[in-house]
Amino acid sequence: MADTRFYRRCGPFTVSQVAAAAQGRCPESDTLITSVAPLQSAGPTDVSFLDGARYGRLLDATAAGAVIVQAEMADRVPAGATPIVAASVTEAWSEVVRLFHPSPPLRSGRHPTAFVAEGAEVDDTAEIGPFVYIGEGVSIGPRCRIGAHATLSAGVIVGPDCRIGASCTITHTLIGAGSCLHAGVRTGQDGFGLAAGPNGLRTVPHLGRVIIEQDVEIGANCTIDRGSLGDTVIGAGCRIDNLVHIGHNVKIGRCCVLVAQVGIAGSAVLEDFVQVGGQAAIAGHLRVGAHARIGAKSGVMADVEARTAVLGCPAQPKAQFFRQVAWLKRKACASRPAPAAS
Repeated sequence: MADTRFYRRCGPFTVSQVAAAAQGRCPESDTLITSVAPLQSAGPTDVSFLDGARYGRLLDATAAGAVIVQAEMADRVPAGATPIVAASVTEAWSEVVRLFHPSPPLRSGRHPTAFVAEGAEVDDTAEIGPFVYIGEGVSIGPRCRIGAHATLSAGVIVGPDCRIGASCTITHTLIGAGSCLHAGVRTGQDGFGLAAGPNGLRTVPHLGRVIIEQDVEIGANCTIDRGSLGDTVIGAGCRIDNLVHIGHNVKIGRCCVLVAQVGIAGSAVLEDFVQVGGQAAIAGHLRVGAHARIGAKSGVMADVEARTAVLGCPAQPKAQFFRQVAWLKRKACASRPAPAAS
């Protein structure tokens, strides 16, 4: 059960109300549900979910009062539980969690310690937290929430319904509607551009921006460099995990997923729906095709074709990678000395 010191709690709701929130269907029921819980610990007043048949053993033993399932699993729901059938179990579960634990209400207005420059435009419905700095020419749209100690430098634009977490530093950036930047995100700083001369290294000035399109979520302590002459672009619907670094001029398409500690060097292009596993690195000026998948810890040093999966360092097609692993294992086994006779 979620700790009410940190999470608002609503309810109880009937199973039918829960099903309506999940955009699912269930037998008509007035059974009251008070909370959400995993299958293995759920009780008669909890709702849970099953995403995939591989966890069927947990479903068989659950004591939950209701379970969100796909249609083909509805018959396996125990007699004491009400099945809620949904087209997408994970999406339905997301909506049900929000039903029981909605986000804290927006508290419109500015904290007395916040600084807002005279030329800034802050919608009256926005919530501006303690010690926030809002610079000249900044525009903050309706229903935004800006967390404590966040800094929005001159010219930054934040669209409606955005969330900027505590201690974020936002400069040279335009943020689309409904986007969320978690605590400590840094966007718009100079990229890593250097010129080597007879007297050493010189930093190349960066004159671009960061464009974050609508409905993007960026995890804690990510860094996104602004472009050198063009823009760094994060496409609509992307989900970026904590501690990801995105270099200058990178272009990321729609609905890409980047897992923790991914690094993308300057001017790389990721087309729509690319998935990148944790700690993978992508060299600069490469193109990764739409729907491609890059395995964790991979080192991508060449273009990746659309709808392919690559692994390893240097990254290579999945089937080729596993053939090499199998060959190495066979060689290792063959080279081992035979056990000494007793």
